[in-house]
Amino acid sequence: MSLFQRWAYIVKEALDKSFSVAKFFCAIHVTNTYLFSTAMVQGPSMLPTFNLNGEIVLLDRISTRYGKVGPGDVIIVRSPENPRNVVTKRIIGMEGDSITYIVDPTHSDRTETIVVPKGHVWVEGDNIYNTYDSRNFGPVPYGLLQGKVFWKIWPTSAFGSIGRRPQIGNPAFKVVEQ
Repeated sequence: MSLFQRWAYIVKEALDKSFSVAKFFCAIHVTNTYLFSTAMVQGPSMLPTFNLNGEIVLLDRISTRYGKVGPGDVIIVRSPENPRNVVTKRIIGMEGDSITYIVDPTHSDRTETIVVPKGHVWVEGDNIYNTYDSRNFGPVPYGLLQGKVFWKIWPTSAFGSIGRRPQIGNPAFKVVEQ
């Protein structure tokens, strides 16, 4: 075997391995961007659904792309005020719904009613007393939805499905579908 043939063989093997690695990373990218991914959820706004210290969850990215989310679903949203941040909230109302909410639950019982505009959703945290949500920044454009949370994977003690929360008995809101 000549020197040229050896080098040709080495280059061919290197290219084959490189293409295999590139295909693998492309598959990971497509899966993470368009199908499902993981996210770290932490902070007080979603207590008691998620703990303060953080939990790792799986996101379904297909549901938000095809409009398969609805009231009661927990979602990851790009913050309307700071696009570098993502926040975890629960959908309370969809476009056309009339939402009655308590403006400042820690200081008063004053309520306001809003009709969610077309192409928007109304989101709130589960911990009404310590959350920054649609009551502060208004309805969220549907395009900012990143994914629907469907499974807790870490810590293992919290492993399991995330279902829709029943909307009965929450004093923070009232939804009237139109």
